[in-house]
Amino acid sequence: MRMIKSAGSRELEVRRSRFVCTLARVGGEAEAVEFLSAHRRAHRDATHNCTAYVVGERGEIAKSSDDGEPAGTAGIPMLEVLVRRGLTGTAAVVTRYFGGVKLGAGGLARAYGQAVADAVDAVGVVELRPVVTVTVGVEHALAGRFLGDLHGRGLRPGDVRYGAGVEADVVVPVEELGVFEAWAAEATAGRARVRRGAAGFVEVPVTG
Repeated sequence: MRMIKSAGSRELEVRRSRFVCTLARVGGEAEAVEFLSAHRRAHRDATHNCTAYVVGERGEIAKSSDDGEPAGTAGIPMLEVLVRRGLTGTAAVVTRYFGGVKLGAGGLARAYGQAVADAVDAVGVVELRPVVTVTVGVEHALAGRFLGDLHGRGLRPGDVRYGAGVEADVVVPVEELGVFEAWAAEATAGRARVRRGAAGFVEVPVTG
């Protein structure tokens, strides 16, 4: 699952028409609709505010609007960019200020699609990878070495608590859970107490 790294905007000029694409991260369809509606209200002076959004864990909800442009020349090209990039949780609105020169259907489709593509490139993309927070408990005598071994494996405990023993919360990729638990047992000669906790996602930048 991929999302844009952050909200942002980018402007493209084509034959004196300005195409300003604004992107937002959204948690669901209601949030996407609210964002796009607010943007339209704030830019009533524009010639068009064309929109597209993709939401859902698998991008199963995807909608677009031409907002008065010829059918299929704005919303669909915008949506195609989001879908082709594998994005979800993302809403896009392209605000057009007409420059006096008609672009034709092909020209409009290219301009709207390019405006979204340029904006996505500008803000960047992250991949959401599923993780589980694992709590590992060890005796005080083992804590220093165990925490050092964690760092050696490139794992940074999110929280370390000292009491009767020492507990460390470690975020582990779902596909590595079994390997991590086996390693924790081996590193502590079976004396570690391992407990799986909350599931979630981490954001990993996508390059190239």
